[in-house]
Amino acid sequence: MLGRTVRLVDRNQVGCPVDVICQVRLKSHEEQLGAAFERFVRHQPNILDCYSMSGDWDYLLRVVAADIADYEQFLMRVLLRHEAVATASSHFALSCVKSDTALPV
Repeated sequence: MLGRTVRLVDRNQVGCPVDVICQVRLKSHEEQLGAAFERFVRHQPNILDCYSMSGDWDYLLRVVAADIADYEQFLMRVLLRHEAVATASSHFALSCVKSDTALPV
């Protein structure tokens, strides 16, 4: 993704004030399902971060939304309808204590 310009903006000003941490469990660990899910994630503009995880959950997503109803629509009509997804658990951020883009180098 070279050549992209990225700007830091106030999320409230651009209509994305809700920050959701969503844990996802896949139906199975078949390579094809995981690959299909990762392709899906890459094409969802409201999913800002996606991590493949160890432990009880397969993926951890950071999703932005306009409000809770907006997130519910994404969850119920998009994420949970994906062929690879078995279940998800959502956690809403109450406030942001720290958010940084600078690396400690």
